[in-house]
Amino acid sequence: MPDVMTDRRSAPRYPLILSAEVWDKAGSAKHAGRTSDISATGCYIDTLNPIPAGSPVRIRLQHENEFFVADGRVVYVSPGLGMGLAFVPTVAPDQQAVLHRWLQEAAAKAK
Repeated sequence: MPDVMTDRRSAPRYPLILSAEVWDKAGSAKHAGRTSDISATGCYIDTLNPIPAGSPVRIRLQHENEFFVADGRVVYVSPGLGMGLAFVPTVAPDQQAVLHRWLQEAAAKAK
């Protein structure tokens, strides 16, 4: 990934593979994929057909039998490879708790 993207990140990212579904809120199309990394503020989704940059999205991630659901937007696209997503700052508290727990687990494994 380019250094420019790394420099703009506001939170550490951790490698974590999760099942992902992303809905384009403008067109309601569902895109399936998987995360390759995740942070408290966003994630990268591996998918062959990324949604255009700037699009508002709904994100649903699954880890074992638990789900994280939030709104976000597509920050950048790698055509044919995937897309970087930013979560909206107003993620519900219960969903923040799920994400925080996953990030703690991923951080512990990364050590």
